[in-house]
Formats: sequence, structure tokens, C-alpha cells
Amino acid sequence: MKIISIINQKGGVGKTTTVINLASALSQLGKKILVIDLDPQGNATTGLGLSNTSQSDQTIYGILNGTVSISNVIKQTKFQNLHLITSNVDLSGLEVETAGDSGRAFILKTKLTAYLNDSSELYDYILIDCPPSLSLLTVMALVASNSLLVPLQTEFFALEGLTQLMKTIERIKTNLNPNLEIQGILLTMYDRRNKLSSQVEREARDYFKEKVYQTVIPRNVRLSEAPSHGMPVLIYDKNCPGSQSYYNFTDEFINQENNIGSAA
Repeated sequence: MKIISIINQKGGVGKTTTVINLASALSQLGKKILVIDLDPQGNATTGLGLSNTSQSDQTIYGILNGTVSISNVIKQTKFQNLHLITSNVDLSGLEVETAGDSGRAFILKTKLTAYLNDSSELYDYILIDCPPSLSLLTVMALVASNSLLVPLQTEFFALEGLTQLMKTIERIKTNLNPNLEIQGILLTMYDRRNKLSSQVEREARDYFKEKVYQTVIPRNVRLSEAPSHGMPVLIYDKNCPGSQSYYNFTDEFINQENNIGSAA
């Protein structure tokens, strides 16, 4: 079982889209998936067809503030093998509420570890959708995770923001989670007609080498339409270019996992 955070402190880079569609593709392959929506905006929640206006004790906020246990909050989505812990705007107050708690960076890790030790529920992957900031919530996710997946939009300031993220990851590794690894970097919002897209791709591949997935996710109208229907694009329109890219990415992700497994 592996816990993977999907992270980038910039908004609008395709984090939630990647979480929803990777979760969907893996679940279609028979993998048991738990998605944790750790973003107060609750976009992964609505994108998987559930409400982000439910009572706070039925969300990730209720778990992190100690009101409720994980087993009482996990919800079944309408997609097979795919469970979800929802989020809503109440989560944005957590940073202030835990200000006096010196161990607050470990809250999510502690709760998850206790749940996984006690539960008979066996997940293959837990995917955490992080907020678009380097806040306490993101730090909690980094501390709880085995690895990170970074969606990177192929636009002008993308690599600049990534440098800041790398520094944060290094600090977390040094102080809080020495085993944290970058699983890979996924190029998103790729426009083949745009010279800048290929330039950012080249720079990313030069700098991060094999960490950058071969698959790139194109700009695609169906990708942006799907969440408003409460479903992954792989179910909304499985033949569109966005779906094909996410299927290809999932194949690459699984092969990478198999290679890591055989190397171990």
C-alpha cells in the first residue's frame, strides 16, 4: 500500500484532474483506491460526484480536529473500488485552530497509520489531493506520504514555482520524513501549437531527467467539462485526447511501480 500526494503550490495546474483520473484508471484496473481531498475548495469531492457542503464532522476536517475517526468518514463513490474522504471550506480554519500544537505536522500521518493498522480495508493506493499552497495542510500530506507526484503545467512560470517546491520537499525530508521521494513529474496543459510548451518540456526533461513522465496531458475541453458532471473524464468521454493521455500515463505509472517493486 502506498500513499502518494499530488502536489504543486500553484493553482490551476491539473492537480485535482490528475488525482481523479489516476484514481479512476487504477480502480478500473481492479486496484482499491482511497482519495483524500485535502483542499478546502473540495474540488476532488465534487469531481467524484459527492457534495462538498456536508457537515464538517463527515469530512477530512472532522478527522484532523479529532471529532471523528477515519473509518466513519470514508465514503463509497459511484465508481467501483474507489473510496473518498471528502473536504469542505471548514478545513481552511485548521491552521489557526492547531497553532498551539507542536506535533500538528504529524496529525494526518498518525491518524492514517492508526486506521491502516486497525482496519481490514486493504487499499492499493491512497492518493492525497493537496491544496494549491505550501501551507500546514500540504506539510501534513508530505509527512504522511511515501512519494509525491507533481503536475507541472507547460507555461512560463512553471519551473520557477517548482524550484520553491523542491526546497520545501528537501526541508521536509531533512526534518520530518526522510523517506519521501518524488515519484514523478507529469507535464499538463500541453499545447503542441505553442512553442512555449515544448520549451518548458525540454527544460523540465533536461533538469529532472527520467523523473518526468513520457506521457504529456494536452489541453482538452472534455477534461475541463468532466468535473462539472461529477465524474472523471475517463468515464465522461473515454475516447477524447485527455482520456487517452491519462490512460497512457496510468500505464506508465504502473510500469514504474512494477520496476520499483522488482528492484526492491
